[in-house]
Amino acid sequence: MAGRPPKPTRLKVIQGNPGKRPLPRGEPTPPPGVPSRPRWLSLQARREWRYIVEQLQAMDLLAKVDRALLAVYCECVAEYVACVRDVQQNGRYYETDKGYQGPRPALSHSVKMAQLIMQLSARFGFSPSDRAKLAAPQIHEADPFAEFLAKARKTGTEGD
Repeated sequence: MAGRPPKPTRLKVIQGNPGKRPLPRGEPTPPPGVPSRPRWLSLQARREWRYIVEQLQAMDLLAKVDRALLAVYCECVAEYVACVRDVQQNGRYYETDKGYQGPRPALSHSVKMAQLIMQLSARFGFSPSDRAKLAAPQIHEADPFAEFLAKARKTGTEGD
């Protein structure tokens, strides 16, 4: 699919609908919840899972269906960490027996992982600009007096 991914209807309602196009009805919204951590995650990915799930829970941005996307994100972070450690230990460049010098493969792989991490993290609102796009709806406390007036209007007892 070419172009920008469509904005969820919930976000269109929150942010406004400047194009005034009709909003789709019946868009599925998964129930909130903490997904189970996959057993196959590497040690470093498990560390990232614990950290990021805690953060997403605090922001109320987590659903059980996010499991696979989170797992991929965590493995990308683990792979990035491994690449960075390799470069730290062995340097940015390597030299062959014949004298050829070139950038260490871990260097370019870390760049690819960083790009994937940024793409995946945008889906969860990890950066300040991403969070601005994922504005959560304001929850208003119930006003007992407003509820009383609404009931009174329905029954026609207002002003008695």
